[in-house]
Amino acid sequence: MLAVRTSSRRLGVALAALAVGGFVLAGCAGSVSPSSSAPSTSEPGESAAVVPQGEPATVAADLAAPWSVAVVGGAVLVSERDTGDIREIVGDSTRVVGTVPGVVFGGEGGLLGVAADGDDGLFVSSTGPDGNRVQRFDVSGAPGSLALGDAETLLDGIPSARTHNGGRIAIGPDGMLYVTTGDANVPDLAQDRDSLAGKILRMTPEGAVPADNPFPDSFVYSYGHRNPQGIAWAEDGTLFASEFGQNTWDELNIITPGANYGWPVVEGQGDGADFVDPVQQWATAEASPSGIAVIEGTVFIANLRGERVRAVPVADPSTATEFYVGELGRIRDVVAAPDGDLWILTSNTDGRGSGPRDGDDRLLTVAVG
Repeated sequence: MLAVRTSSRRLGVALAALAVGGFVLAGCAGSVSPSSSAPSTSEPGESAAVVPQGEPATVAADLAAPWSVAVVGGAVLVSERDTGDIREIVGDSTRVVGTVPGVVFGGEGGLLGVAADGDDGLFVSSTGPDGNRVQRFDVSGAPGSLALGDAETLLDGIPSARTHNGGRIAIGPDGMLYVTTGDANVPDLAQDRDSLAGKILRMTPEGAVPADNPFPDSFVYSYGHRNPQGIAWAEDGTLFASEFGQNTWDELNIITPGANYGWPVVEGQGDGADFVDPVQQWATAEASPSGIAVIEGTVFIANLRGERVRAVPVADPSTATEFYVGELGRIRDVVAAPDGDLWILTSNTDGRGSGPRDGDDRLLTVAVG
């Protein structure tokens, strides 16, 4: 059965965020039946909001604490946090493409985010001996027989800890590489612009500081983050990010260059001029938002503790509709599939939650419309 709920939170966004994207932030979403699409909230020329249609189908099963998904040369690759393996999905089974060397496992650390570098490369975020790091690997061979090359380290020494490692990595529409980092359990680092912890970082694909970054000679793109684990862009270039709160509020933010998102001074909406408020917030028991994806006019959010997929209209990100509540267990990532469907990556074998379900962990697919 398709479980659907709706929610709405008070919207408080700093003027800098309101200037980005050009859309109107207003209103509350109505109830959406399992068999119908959400009403369009888009302006003319914008993509309409879409929602999942029906029940997800399994693409791959029996994964071990999977964390992220990338498509390289037509092949689907999945990172496994606690093994260090990059797995390729081949038919109804998987094979190891390669193991990322030097990964330090423990708690929330390990092999984290992956992102494709064209058809022959893979960007990887992981925990190493000297902290979290960003590396690039050549990928050779044909789908079904891919192999992982040697590591090229682009950035290392990012503060790490058993928790709060961030770890999401993505190529933006500007061709730059974006990386989320947690505060490594030292909250004040999030406000220290000389630290790489508690930030969203931006770099060239070669690992250099872009000349147009907001702070000279710094990878820091935004700061004041506790543990962001999702980044994705809308069609108009608006950057959305999900973030774990501490005990009160988890967040969905619109990211603008150089902006301060408040942690640890503020958790959730602070209604202060010095910080950018989230466009939506949820009680931590209902969320723990990890990966996000944008498909047409909808931001989809994976939720771990909340065990649900949220669908947030880009045109009104103060509202959300919830799907599969409690049906799939913990959800680590959602991905825009090449065919336009939504991929869902579960996280029930990582030692948290109520334990594995039959076939866990799984990569699932569902159409949207």
